[in-house]
Amino acid sequence: MDNFIKNIEVRWSDLDPNFHVLHSKYYDFGAYCRMAFLVENGLSPAIMVEHKIGPILFREECVFKREIFFGDKVTVNVKVDKVTADFGRWTMIHEIYKNDETLAAIITADGAWLNTSIRKLTVPPAVVISLFEIAPKTASFKIS
Repeated sequence: MDNFIKNIEVRWSDLDPNFHVLHSKYYDFGAYCRMAFLVENGLSPAIMVEHKIGPILFREECVFKREIFFGDKVTVNVKVDKVTADFGRWTMIHEIYKNDETLAAIITADGAWLNTSIRKLTVPPAVVISLFEIAPKTASFKIS
């Protein structure tokens, strides 16, 4: 898979008093794209419950490059940048574009898989590994 891209509609409630998108909304856009990627590729909440797993974040960082305003066309992509050999931990990169060509922000999210029964980190089941194997990758992708 080369790309996974979601279109975002900027709502009036996404704006701050300066009439551009509030900083925390960028994180929401990234989370929406990340979870849409998982769900649309077979890792639904029901599958996560069945396998007693869920994604957790250790770090989420956004580098803001350009303002986004009401009416701008916004797209978000997601790519896997790093995984551990057992796919238990991962880093995903999200690029947020406005009006097709302008990079507005880059979000880096470091996470892992949690066993939701015992509340401890876990190695994911085959369904997760298969998904990460086909996921879009950054040019610097590595297995550590």
